[in-house]
Amino acid sequence: MEIIELLKAVLFGVVEGITEWLPISSTGHMILLNQFIKLDVSEEFYSMFQVVIQLGAILAVVVVFWNNIWPFGRRNNKEPLARHGILSYIKMDIIRLWIKIIIACVPAAVIGLAFDDKFEAAFYNYQTVAIALIVFGVAFIVIENRHKGKRSRVRSVAQLSYQMCLLIGVFQLIAAIFPGTSRSGATIVGALLIGVSRVAAAEFTFYLAIPVMFGASILKIMQFGLHFTGAEAAILLTGMIVAFIVSIVVINFLMGYIKKHDFKVFGWYRIVLGIIVLVYFIATAVA
Repeated sequence: MEIIELLKAVLFGVVEGITEWLPISSTGHMILLNQFIKLDVSEEFYSMFQVVIQLGAILAVVVVFWNNIWPFGRRNNKEPLARHGILSYIKMDIIRLWIKIIIACVPAAVIGLAFDDKFEAAFYNYQTVAIALIVFGVAFIVIENRHKGKRSRVRSVAQLSYQMCLLIGVFQLIAAIFPGTSRSGATIVGALLIGVSRVAAAEFTFYLAIPVMFGASILKIMQFGLHFTGAEAAILLTGMIVAFIVSIVVINFLMGYIKKHDFKVFGWYRIVLGIIVLVYFIATAVA
């Protein structure tokens, strides 16, 4: 295996780690990156690679938010199930969080499992990516302008109702169908629309990624099988490790950034990128 393929995997890992958590569409960027820098692998492997590389990004969420998502232990247990015995190790506030996460994942899980291959065949192209980038970029700007100066009704993940979580899950479904939408972008837009603060919206989006991305990755691995060549395994592991490291940095950056700034800069980025993509591919087709 040439070293160039590992360097390409590093680049894909960097792009995944940055774009998975910023609301600018990781899938869209991966599709676009593959137009210019192709891995020397089979189509079947690349279809699996662009999903499974997300496992590295998932591990970053688990590491950063471990104390917020691990539901067992007596330390920092604000709501133990019982005062004494083994049940005192169960954290009911985190159990409720996981119930909300599962509820929010239902729409994408049900529809995604049934139609994933059809969505990929129909919508994984530059036209869909460009339009989704622009539409949700506009949505970010419009929503932020409407909410400017207003106090959010929901300022923490704990305040989210189960109905709100289901609505956020419906927005996540949009991202599952249309590449370029951005899973984090769609769920954040949905959360902002129903009155959730930026910080709570971003935090809940990170939590949602754990079962969604883990499930999608396992499904892709099962479809591909475990018959990796040594080169394929090296490429996949390299991409995942780089995505993990970059994700740690990006998650911490975003959580700090949105405490003082809004999401409009990401909206403008999406619009500009979407226009560039349309112009480039139309010009290429004409030429």
